[in-house]
Amino acid sequence: MTTMTDTSNAARFREFKMPDVGEGLTEAEILKWYVQPGDTVTDGQVVCEVETAKAAVELPIPFDGVVHELRFPEGTTVDVGQVIIAVDVAPGSGDAAPAPAAVPAPVAKPEPEPEPEAPKGRQPVLVGYGVAETSTKRRARKGAAVAVPAAAAAIQGEMNGHGSVAVQGSRPLAKPPVRKLAKDLGIDLATVVPTGEGGIITRADVHAAATPVPAQAPVEVEATPFPAPEAPAPVVAGARETRVPVKGVRKAIAQAMVDSAFTAPHVTEFVTVDVTRTMKLVAELKEDKDMAGVRVNPLLIIAKALLVAIRRNPDVNSTWDEANQEIVRKHYVNLGIAAATPRGLIVPNIKDAHDKTLPELAAALGELVSTAREGRTSPAAMAGGTVTITNVGVFGVDTGTPILNPGESAILAVGAIKLQPWVHKGKVKPRQVTTLALSFDHRLVDGELGSKVLADVAAILEQPKRLITWA
Repeated sequence: MTTMTDTSNAARFREFKMPDVGEGLTEAEILKWYVQPGDTVTDGQVVCEVETAKAAVELPIPFDGVVHELRFPEGTTVDVGQVIIAVDVAPGSGDAAPAPAAVPAPVAKPEPEPEPEAPKGRQPVLVGYGVAETSTKRRARKGAAVAVPAAAAAIQGEMNGHGSVAVQGSRPLAKPPVRKLAKDLGIDLATVVPTGEGGIITRADVHAAATPVPAQAPVEVEATPFPAPEAPAPVVAGARETRVPVKGVRKAIAQAMVDSAFTAPHVTEFVTVDVTRTMKLVAELKEDKDMAGVRVNPLLIIAKALLVAIRRNPDVNSTWDEANQEIVRKHYVNLGIAAATPRGLIVPNIKDAHDKTLPELAAALGELVSTAREGRTSPAAMAGGTVTITNVGVFGVDTGTPILNPGESAILAVGAIKLQPWVHKGKVKPRQVTTLALSFDHRLVDGELGSKVLADVAAILEQPKRLITWA
């Protein structure tokens, strides 16, 4: 932490805290810094990219100045409300810049730093910049060192009696899984030599610290459910396994799927349908001048078919309110589209999809897909969905039993569209065929309602003119 030398000098430097960029989130991982100390920044300029449990988000800084200090290296998970960057807002004013606090000399037996107590008031969550003035704040620790430089200095520092660096007053940099491992093994992170990039303590560093030094008596470590190897094993080509930390979007997805699967009683129904006429309509729309500039594909017609089916069977567009023991019927459709991204499966939704014309729906679908592929989907775009479509057919899969997106009552899975033999007008002919699967929450959608919705979608895809006659 930077130490301010006097009141006037302190006014030169403004601190930018990890803001609230989502709904109910309390931390984010710094993926990439776009600036370095000495760079000039302006109000609204993006200075870094962070990943929350919902999405990757770029953070703009809300003032002008020159970057004085980056408090955390890339790859660090930071709590909302923690300072991540300090900016000199009055460069060239003549005052001396505050010098980073020196790294204290090593001590023989450093005491582990206690974790901060949870505030009794509102927890800071990822809307706006920082937390409210009434939220609990943590006092700066006396003698705290600059985060990034301290880590590098610690590696070069003197070693204590156990061959580890002891840095007083500076919290060691480590990810949550590594902190848990150290706690399970009884290792004080302040005594561990960091070898990770930016001075981050790795799992291998903790295992190394847990390995007894030959000159000392063996150290007994309490057994844990997942015992660590006696010595760290470097990752080499041909290794038999690779461990990937579960965090960010993938961690949120995993928890949401568990909550959904074991909360809502799922029922799935299937139907196989001839979509030859739909495929012909897609080909015709691609040549239509009214659809110029938008992407036309089978998913567009399937989405429109589902919206018509919901209008004919509105009770399916509901949610279960467990706290109040109520069924909440929605009079709007925020249509979710499951999208596979490098960070995992996300489900952004098209707001008020029921009110959109076919060209408007096509444009919204195209924007949703491109934004998801770029990893720029905002948390707001994934909130408030009512019904979802998942297109497993793009992977060549015939069908599946999709799990409900939490808070929704139905999800439609679309299988691969294949040329198959089909009885058409009394003769076996090659036709374009697909299989649809509809999963629904049986607490509020019974078999009759679910069957009607699925049958309507299938009927529209078989005879797309129903998009007009049923509208």
